[in-house]
Amino acid sequence: MQLRTEIPLSKEHHLIDYDSKLVLLGSCFSENIGKKLSYFKFKNIVNPFGILFHPIAIENSILNIINEKQFTEKDIFFHNELWHSFETHSILNSSSKEGFLASINNVVKLANTQLNNASHIVITLGTAWIYRFIETDTIVANCHKIPQKRFSKELLKVNEITESLEASIALLRNLQKDVPIIFTVSPIRHLKNGFMENQLSKAHLLSAIHEVVDPKEQVYYFPSYEIMMDELRDYRFYAEDMIHPSNTAIQYIWEKFRDTWISDETINLMEDVNSIQKNLAHKPFNPKSKQYQEFLKGTEEKIRNLQIKIPDINFK
Repeated sequence: MQLRTEIPLSKEHHLIDYDSKLVLLGSCFSENIGKKLSYFKFKNIVNPFGILFHPIAIENSILNIINEKQFTEKDIFFHNELWHSFETHSILNSSSKEGFLASINNVVKLANTQLNNASHIVITLGTAWIYRFIETDTIVANCHKIPQKRFSKELLKVNEITESLEASIALLRNLQKDVPIIFTVSPIRHLKNGFMENQLSKAHLLSAIHEVVDPKEQVYYFPSYEIMMDELRDYRFYAEDMIHPSNTAIQYIWEKFRDTWISDETINLMEDVNSIQKNLAHKPFNPKSKQYQEFLKGTEEKIRNLQIKIPDINFK
């Protein structure tokens, strides 16, 4: 008896291996996949400007990175004893104006290098709802807990999202003509906007993405949202807040991504990496025991053997 549906997925082209350099942008689901990639020692950068939820914020971040924008005093503001930018997530906020500007401009420089050398770009869209700062008529990436009355809330239309995605693709194509771009929709439920509003938002995102996806042009779609909704349609796959996917769900979707986008040879190497990572995380009862010293030597030998296959891998 079949007790659940399963989305049929097959290996894509231009697969990820240990020579790949990935850039992941977008909602916090990009962070989840990025953590998995980092655990398995892939070369990747995740959200240099912090988590970005909607397509226009992502488009603006790509533009700023490509143009190597230099943030100045006019781009930032002081609120609740911290310096902020409407173009970045609060994770970059700082109590020092000079430190904040230096940090964000360094992030732009680093991200520019990473984007120019990227082998794969993964973009995760979280919501079609945006907030516009009324005083400047500017769409923001993050409201930074400024009173909501200073913003207007809008739902992006499908054609507006499509135009933004097309602009992002064009910007990336100016850097690298053939780099694979993988779009996905975050399975995280944005219920602060309302239940029906969340579904409407996801529908707009999905409709827009499928307007621009074209494997012949190396623009792809990975169904994170559909896997959560159709394969894992049970509240046991949600965290306690009933909004975010549980660790089990994240692991399940990660394995689907791995099996679709990572080469079989690389998956075999990932098993070696996982074995080493587990060894390194092991906490002994007696660190000075002969048995544990032999265990450490065995782990070091595993690392040396793996470095023959992946010379630049680093477990420090």
